[in-house]
Amino acid sequence: MKLIVGLGNPGKDYKDTRHNVGFIVLDNYLKTDDWKEKFNALYHENRINGEKVIFVKPLTYMNLSGDAVVQFVNYYDIELDDILIIHDDLDLNFGTYKLKKNSSAGGHNGIKSIINRLGSEDFARLKVGIFHDKSIDTKDYVLGNFSKTEKEKFNEMQKDFDKIIESFIIDGIERTMNIYNTKK
Repeated sequence: MKLIVGLGNPGKDYKDTRHNVGFIVLDNYLKTDDWKEKFNALYHENRINGEKVIFVKPLTYMNLSGDAVVQFVNYYDIELDDILIIHDDLDLNFGTYKLKKNSSAGGHNGIKSIINRLGSEDFARLKVGIFHDKSIDTKDYVLGNFSKTEKEKFNEMQKDFDKIIESFIIDGIERTMNIYNTKK
């Protein structure tokens, strides 16, 4: 069983913001409105290549994402190796991404919350670059909407995100990192 979590903030005010890339990636991948609610999160179950996969969008707001994640992990008895968290990253240029495992939160409050609640950093992440325009306050920047050009680029990148999700489910994080972290 795999757990794939997209981080973001709930509500229409945050729908298309940079901080919601995790929600956006999952919505674009699944193309479904069939979300159920459990553990203060929206979730969707699917079977991919014979593997049960639970997709989750926490409704706890970013800073408390770990509260929802730990409940799914405990309820379904999910191993840390079977978790992929998708989130924005200010330190990566827009239009880039990086797969990581067993690394620090890097200042991301959603990841800090997950590390704190799981008691471990040993889970996979798909870090989606949103860049940091230092002329804009960080909070305003991450909660700002994508420009038209950024939206177009993000939509192009979704093909890679879809392949990464599939690869993680079928091949695990090590092989997925070997394939997609070397891609230019």
